[in-house]
Amino acid sequence: MAPQFTVPDTALAGLREDLAGAVLVPGDPGYDAARAVHNGMIDRRPAVIAQCATPADVSNAILFGRETELPIAVRGGGHSVAGTSVVDGGLVVDLRGMHAVVADPEHMTVRVEGGATIGHLDRATQPFRLATTGGRVSTTGVGGFTLGGGSGWLERKFGLACDNLLSADLITAEGRHVVASAEENPELFWALHGGGGNFGVVTSLTLRLHELPVMSFAMMLFPPRSGPDVVAAYRALAETMPDEASGGVLYCPAPPEPFVPAHLVGELVTMALVTFAGPVAGVRELAGPLSALRPVVELVQEIPYADLQCMIDDPPGLRNYWSAEYLDGLPDEAVDVYCARGERIPAGTACQHVLFPLGGAVARGPAAYPLPWRTAAWAVHPFATWEDPDLDGAAVQWVHDVRTDMRPWSTDAVYLNFIGTEGERRVVAGFGADMYPRLAAVKAAYDPDNVFRLNHNIAPAEAA
Repeated sequence: MAPQFTVPDTALAGLREDLAGAVLVPGDPGYDAARAVHNGMIDRRPAVIAQCATPADVSNAILFGRETELPIAVRGGGHSVAGTSVVDGGLVVDLRGMHAVVADPEHMTVRVEGGATIGHLDRATQPFRLATTGGRVSTTGVGGFTLGGGSGWLERKFGLACDNLLSADLITAEGRHVVASAEENPELFWALHGGGGNFGVVTSLTLRLHELPVMSFAMMLFPPRSGPDVVAAYRALAETMPDEASGGVLYCPAPPEPFVPAHLVGELVTMALVTFAGPVAGVRELAGPLSALRPVVELVQEIPYADLQCMIDDPPGLRNYWSAEYLDGLPDEAVDVYCARGERIPAGTACQHVLFPLGGAVARGPAAYPLPWRTAAWAVHPFATWEDPDLDGAAVQWVHDVRTDMRPWSTDAVYLNFIGTEGERRVVAGFGADMYPRLAAVKAAYDPDNVFRLNHNIAPAEAA
């Protein structure tokens, strides 16, 4: 049974008066829509949803939550697979009303409010032919994505999203506004490069922009039996491809897209994707060895970056369960094991068995940040989605089986944005055991009572 918290009417009335945004409680119009998150497995009923419109709203909402002793969840994009952006019986600090994005092409920066999505960011910068590393799904929140590290198609060229973080405005657990940058509160700024939402509510981020005149991609579909040859060819490609290139290989049911023949839709395929921060001739040359394997579908074209970012968007409300293993190499045995598990994606699901190459600017990035996975060579990301609750067991077990299969080649480090609730040991591995004490000290300085704990949590140093 969900925990029950009583909110005094006087306190609720005070919150409504203090906020420029709306305040929703159970029974209010719009409450059910406001509590829904991307993962359809999550069905939680908060006592209060504070739809913040300004940083002052965020501060007032936090103080209200503390005064009424409500557990506090923070919602940006709502994409956490564990549903950490909503809490039963507690307070949701909902940032979605704060989604302005202002690009500054003269200074090559962009200011992003805390409730903006990757789609908001990309659409604001694209008219200037500028971009920064965003996620691979346009509905992901920029805030949580960046604070967790930020992995996307442009990472090999421009680094992780957090590598491009110039400053952040936060509201602390005490309701104070602080600025974190290399000059102001530098230890907090360091912690925001991978430490997630442990230290406060980020109301805006300033990110570095890069020139991106054109983007292109090659997508190829193969029968599953071709998987080992496709992965081997992609491995060879990854060893020499320039930083402009990225992409991955995956097993998945063929999507219902216009370029997919009707008889293939829903059938298991091996997909190879090569993205390229440059003209189509570049990606066509790179993808030549894959094309030589005679795919059943081949699509090569230039595309606006913001449109590429929407290509693999999943509709909200599907049931989701994900995890990841980061690998120090991909020997032949690992290829065979990866492909064998790809051919056993549970029937009736839309699961994706993904293999990403890392390297480039990711691996060259600052080693001082709590991102121990950045030096891995490959990431395996079992991404399970499905509709029928009767398939919950099979889908979740498949994700666990993928992790078990790939553990012999795992670095143990993991990008925490790719996983749900997997225990304290896994969280420490995500931040790095050598970095964790330093993060705990920053946590103690900015959130000593662990108010912001509904996340991949860092315990304050005193309680660590």
